[in-house]
Amino acid sequence: MTAPHPVRGALLCVAALLLFACMDATTKYLTASHEVPLIVAVRYLGNLLMMIVAFAPHHKMEMVRTQRTGLVLVRALCLAMASLLIGLALQRMPVAETTAITFLAPILLVAIAGPLLGERVGWIGWLATLGGFAGVILIVRPGSGLPLTGVVLVLCAVVCNLGYQALSRILATTEKTAALLFYTALVGSILFSLGLPWYLEDAAPSWFEVVLFASLGVYGGLGHFMFTAAFRYAPASLIAPLNYLQLIWAGLLGWIVFGDVPDGVTILGMVIVALSGAMIALKTRRPPEKRTA
Repeated sequence: MTAPHPVRGALLCVAALLLFACMDATTKYLTASHEVPLIVAVRYLGNLLMMIVAFAPHHKMEMVRTQRTGLVLVRALCLAMASLLIGLALQRMPVAETTAITFLAPILLVAIAGPLLGERVGWIGWLATLGGFAGVILIVRPGSGLPLTGVVLVLCAVVCNLGYQALSRILATTEKTAALLFYTALVGSILFSLGLPWYLEDAAPSWFEVVLFASLGVYGGLGHFMFTAAFRYAPASLIAPLNYLQLIWAGLLGWIVFGDVPDGVTILGMVIVALSGAMIALKTRRPPEKRTA
């Protein structure tokens, strides 16, 4: 058993969140000259390759054996659609605002935890849910300058991500983690690879863009490795609230790379979303779901 080391666990988590923010910023940069499905396909294929290299030698048949295959595939499809929608939203919106709205999914999960998952939802959970809604309203308010199409896309991504997280809770009791990760990467790779011949025909990326495409898999694979490793050294009660520090990384990268600076009201909304999510994370004390591609 790994010895507890809270500081090391916290540092691993913060570094992983930086990599996830870098992945989103790189995705946004590439959307200026390439089709979003192509970018998402490269992310999934890179993730699948890293999954096979990292898990196949140790887990073998555990990667493909499932108890509820139908739900496993639906879960993977939910995340694939969320990945596509987030990519389309990033094409139109700043990284920080997009990231903040996507954090509405784990907050909304509390609202459906009672009727759908049979979990008890206390007043803290409902207060955090209302706070999350209020924060998002401040971010997307009229006059915020965010395009309606981008907002609709990211809200649709939240719905897909909500389905993914709910199914993750349901399947956690019967399925191996290796199998869930493998099928998530496999379904996304197959789905988005179908259009590769058409996307590649007009792609013609520069060498710099080739490096950026390759970095997507590194950000995702290394980020998830570090995020998972963080829970070996520190308890979920410490790591889960840190998950919302990704908003800070997203804001910094959006400013440095794209010159996007949220206004005061938007920043207030992001803080409210982060605090609401942290309240839920502290209440549930379980590892938060992360995107796997």
